[in-house]
Amino acid sequence: MNKIKTDICVIGGGSGGLSVAAGAVQMGAKVVLIEAGEMGGDCLNYGCVPSKALLSAAKQAHVMRKGGAGIAGVTPQIDYAAAMDHVQGAIDTIAPHDSQERFEGLGCTVIRAFAKFTSPKTVQAGDTEITARRFVISTGSRAFIPPIEGLDGVPYLTNETLWQQRTAPKHLLVLGGGPIGMEMAQAHRRLGCEVTVVDAQAALGRDDPEAAAVVIAALRAEGVTILENAPVVQVSGGAGDITLQLKDGAQIKGTDLLVAVGRVANTDGMDLDKGGVERNRAGVKVDASLRSTNRRVYAIGDAAGGMQFTHVAGYHAGVLIRSMLFGLPAKASHHHIPRATYTDPELAQIGLTEAEARATHGEALTVSRAEVSGNDRAIATGRALGGGFIKVMIVKNRPVGVTIVAADAGELISFWALAFANKLKMGQIAGMVAPYPTLMELNKRAAGAYFTPKLFDNPRVKTAVNLIQRFLP
Repeated sequence: MNKIKTDICVIGGGSGGLSVAAGAVQMGAKVVLIEAGEMGGDCLNYGCVPSKALLSAAKQAHVMRKGGAGIAGVTPQIDYAAAMDHVQGAIDTIAPHDSQERFEGLGCTVIRAFAKFTSPKTVQAGDTEITARRFVISTGSRAFIPPIEGLDGVPYLTNETLWQQRTAPKHLLVLGGGPIGMEMAQAHRRLGCEVTVVDAQAALGRDDPEAAAVVIAALRAEGVTILENAPVVQVSGGAGDITLQLKDGAQIKGTDLLVAVGRVANTDGMDLDKGGVERNRAGVKVDASLRSTNRRVYAIGDAAGGMQFTHVAGYHAGVLIRSMLFGLPAKASHHHIPRATYTDPELAQIGLTEAEARATHGEALTVSRAEVSGNDRAIATGRALGGGFIKVMIVKNRPVGVTIVAADAGELISFWALAFANKLKMGQIAGMVAPYPTLMELNKRAAGAYFTPKLFDNPRVKTAVNLIQRFLP
């Protein structure tokens, strides 16, 4: 048995773990990085990167069909295997940045094996025992497989296995109408597949219902069948012939099945109890500083059981760097963390939705909004249709939530992430000048709309202006 003593042992080579390892080793700490699967984790290999690559390929097909002003649409010649090759190409291009070779070059000891705790101070990975001053669990998450009768007896895809496909599904059944399910439904529909989404509750149910309705309407207009409040009670069939039995007695038939009903933290089999690390239903039980019940052990990203986004794992890494390397008090706060669904149009959110803000703040809440249909750049580029909008939830002159459904909403929400992180007031936000014409003016207009009734519909303001005009030379 090989034995290593180190300052920090990072378990999991995904976004969060790699950020901790790279930051710590370059600042002088001794780091052991353990990864049993693919370097880069879920985001690079099975999640964010491949899904956005496939969405990009699908959008090209959609643009060709749709045409434009003075441009006739044409029928695209779709090569599904080539689209998947594009996905793999994107992964391969990014992979060197997350590779074992790069991290060994930075000075990390990289061990490619599954890690198990053997005591509160040690883990074993393969034939190596690692004793560390601090451990970081960054093992990510995997697709949750619901306990539906018959599901384990039929072939199904998850976000991990989808990218191995080289033949387009004739009729893709998507179990789950969350972000992953809706993104992949639209991508496959645009690539020529028949697609049916089935959700036991409302599609995009975590999001603002008004914004979700815009996305759902867009997908339905493209030919995606979306069945909401339709629980599946049984799955049957085989390869190329799968049947979903709904609770109301209806049957939905398709050739392929994608399961996308949620995620579960990867903490099984790690013998966390031997390490004195408690779990809850969401993942590792952590406090605001991301420390577990064993003060030597932290958990970040999906493993910590909170918001399951790559950028959250990266943010958590920064919190740990401050506390583990410099001994500074650092706590994770998630009020300023945005999220986005990359359908077309995109749907982005930060802070509270309108319903959440009303429940929390009541009559103190003001909602300011701007419509995409009134944005000059959207009009000029043919993206003003579809009912997109931005709305800002405001309490005491500060934004507490922002919802955007529009083209590039994932980009537009970053402006508000900056505002939230720096606790900006609406006056400061409204003072921003955006280049004309840009979609960014939506943010400016929504901020300005907050002050419109205060300025233009206020009798006191009008009286003051009239008086001032009398005395001006």
